[in-house]
Amino acid sequence: MGRGDQRSKRGKISRGTSGKTRPNPKQKKRARAAKRKAAAVKQA
Repeated sequence: MGRGDQRSKRGKISRGTSGKTRPNPKQKKRARAAKRKAAAVKQA
């Protein structure tokens, strides 16, 4: 676990990539919107 590990946050930072452990802002925004939509559908 460290800079060479592709799945750790530190490894993602060193490679400049994003994913599950280090989502980029657009991914976070989409996830929040989907969560809100699911909650609205469940409530109705």
